[in-house]
Amino acid sequence: MRGRRKRKSRDGAGSQHKKSKYTKKKGVSRADVSDDLRQEVENLYKLSMPEDFYHFWKFCEELNPEKPADALLSCGLQLVGPFDILSGKHKVENKATDLNFNLHWRFFYDPPEFQTIINGDDKTQYHMGYYRDSPDELPEYVGVNEAKISCTIVQNGENVFAAVKLFLMKKIQEETDEKKTELQNLVRKLTETAKKLGFSLEQKTGKMKQRDKKVVTKTFHTAGLVVPIDKNDVGYRDLPETDANLKIICKMIVEASSDEQRLKAFAPIQEMVTFVQFANDECDYGMGLELGIDLFCFGSQYFHKVIGQLLPLAYKLLKRNLFAEIIEAHLAKRSKENVDLLAT
Repeated sequence: MRGRRKRKSRDGAGSQHKKSKYTKKKGVSRADVSDDLRQEVENLYKLSMPEDFYHFWKFCEELNPEKPADALLSCGLQLVGPFDILSGKHKVENKATDLNFNLHWRFFYDPPEFQTIINGDDKTQYHMGYYRDSPDELPEYVGVNEAKISCTIVQNGENVFAAVKLFLMKKIQEETDEKKTELQNLVRKLTETAKKLGFSLEQKTGKMKQRDKKVVTKTFHTAGLVVPIDKNDVGYRDLPETDANLKIICKMIVEASSDEQRLKAFAPIQEMVTFVQFANDECDYGMGLELGIDLFCFGSQYFHKVIGQLLPLAYKLLKRNLFAEIIEAHLAKRSKENVDLLAT
């Protein structure tokens, strides 16, 4: 019997992933970045980048022509990840060509949907990244995570201009008068550029609100999962446990006093894995995705084997094969520290 779903059928929900990955935001001009450089970024990451990514690079070039990636260092931010390709850092460092760039600047709690683009406070591992529901789509929004504090991903605008402005506005409240003036001038320049280019600076845009309506479950990271739901309401079913109960189960496993006790505590998880197998048989692929992401977000190595069973399969069933590759590679080298692969 099918489990109760958190959301009923929605008109057109089954076609939500048909948008071309090359779709450009309406009204936004093309940034002056060469096709060769664009292609290199997308080949190394196997992901298409939104136009705001390239425009923000050009904005930082104006601020610091010599080192655009360091243009925001004075306010505690540095452009990283795919920006390292634009800066040519991967060539300067002369790293092996087989380096997996989807692990470059991938923090401990970053799910495959999250792609880090800006690094911040090392003490909390504050970082910004694009969040996309499928690898063949452009990002839905820019999210923020502090990996040394929690797995939570906070939505911070539809594009990188909005995310950085929100960061700067908060920072202004914390600074002295002299520093405030510097930050206010930067906000003014950023705002003028974003408005000229046609990028929204709202924390929550209409597009993001529309996506929220498609979210079937928030998961432990709260960013929300979106999976195709057909006209017969097939695609997702609830886990048999609430988030609160699942966290209690996970805590009992991690804190078990012996292997015997841990094995006993794993019983509810194994039962849920069986439910996921039934759900997969009936094309409710979202259930396995949710359980796998929740266990990933809990952050213990005790769950890595189960995650390795759940998530690669869920992503492949959802035709998100790149995400399957990313999670497998991440689990094999999951680290709380060494995220800059070009520095190791």
